[in-house]
Amino acid sequence: MKLAIFGKPTQKTDLQAIQQFFDYLHHKNVPLFIHETYFQFLKDKFYLENPNIFSKIMEVTHCDYLFCFGGDGTIIDAVHFIGNHHLPILGVNVGRLGFLASANLQDLTSITEQLLHNAGIIEERTMLETFTEPNKMDNMVPFALNEVTIHKSQTMEMITLHTYVNGEFLNSYWCDGVMISTSTGSTAYSLACGGPIIMPSSGVFVITPIAPHSLTVRPFIIPNNVVVSFEVESRSGTAFLALDNRTIEIDTSVNIAIKKAKHSAKFVSLPDRHYFKILRTRLNWGLDSRN
Repeated sequence: MKLAIFGKPTQKTDLQAIQQFFDYLHHKNVPLFIHETYFQFLKDKFYLENPNIFSKIMEVTHCDYLFCFGGDGTIIDAVHFIGNHHLPILGVNVGRLGFLASANLQDLTSITEQLLHNAGIIEERTMLETFTEPNKMDNMVPFALNEVTIHKSQTMEMITLHTYVNGEFLNSYWCDGVMISTSTGSTAYSLACGGPIIMPSSGVFVITPIAPHSLTVRPFIIPNNVVVSFEVESRSGTAFLALDNRTIEIDTSVNIAIKKAKHSAKFVSLPDRHYFKILRTRLNWGLDSRN
């Protein structure tokens, strides 16, 4: 087995646990490749024997897994970094929520031992791809794991989003914005805006309005084999287009279309990692103080 390491430093990073994990890999003769940015953080903290450093995904496509140290934002960055190269990610939570993570630092040795014995399960997560006319995506990776959001660019205005599903008119949303969320993203921004929780294996997207100026407008679940398109109106003539944690400003002459991406994100799971358990422990789902 060969491992790639991707990460960002956080205040919760347990350097002793990382050192013990790297010592374990060395003892097991597991080749290790560390992303150059994370290596710059680690190199002054402890000794790394003959580390392999990488900066581009093509340098680690021969690895079996990419271990990502950080929070959910770092894991999303890892998904964007991998792109369509099908390298499975094991999220290691050293952030706050860590909903996308499968492991904590203290569990890494036992989890890696399981992976060495082929006990890992690869879960595929649907992604979104965004198109604009005229094209504004040249300097931006057009894929999103959680959601694509169209949002007002000025604080004191609302925008109107004329929305179509496979070319058929759905609704004109007068609101702060609208997002298209994947099942994975249903527990992220969409949930905060009143959207439903959806199991990751469900083949659907959610259209979730952000602060709509109508009590009758609610989140809407659609199959993930359709194309959702938008025409934007705003007094300022601009809006923000956000793909997960990356944002660009566009003018309202730009038409936007969103559909299921051809490739998926791959995550490493383990037999004892259950989605309902994660809901209960990470989101306190169903918590009742009376019990």
